[in-house]
Amino acid sequence: MNSRTKKIVVDILMTIFLILSFVRWEDSNFAFHAIVGMGCALFFTAHIFIHRKWLKAVTKSCFAGKLNKNLRRKHIVNIILLVVWGISIVTGFLAIIPFFRENYMGFAWGRLHGITARIGLALIVIHIIQHLPQIKSYLGIKKRSNNERSELNAKNAILKESCG
Repeated sequence: MNSRTKKIVVDILMTIFLILSFVRWEDSNFAFHAIVGMGCALFFTAHIFIHRKWLKAVTKSCFAGKLNKNLRRKHIVNIILLVVWGISIVTGFLAIIPFFRENYMGFAWGRLHGITARIGLALIVIHIIQHLPQIKSYLGIKKRSNNERSELNAKNAILKESCG
């Protein structure tokens, strides 16, 4: 499996587990939520590991003041996302420890876990929007040139005239 395929597979599995973790589980399915959350944490960690060289290089450039405004903004969102999801993962584990689960601390860890998970979800949406060109590139979706777009528009106009 090549590097691009690994990135795609990890990102797809991370997304699936993330979606499953936000499904409202009843208390009887708490174990399933915990397992899905652990899977999500595993794929989140794999995603960070795969992108570690890029993350390290961009962080170094950021501290050196060598990043343009757009890349700096993306990087700040990525760092906040990393911190928020890190807190969410840690508090998720703390909320499932039986000692904490049976008292007020379990409730507090669970609440903090829920809040950071929701903030993290919003940040993931921003992260995906910011990295859409890279995501399209991984998936092999190419940006059309102006010439290709005008040819497509011309074909669509001909189709409209013949159908209308």
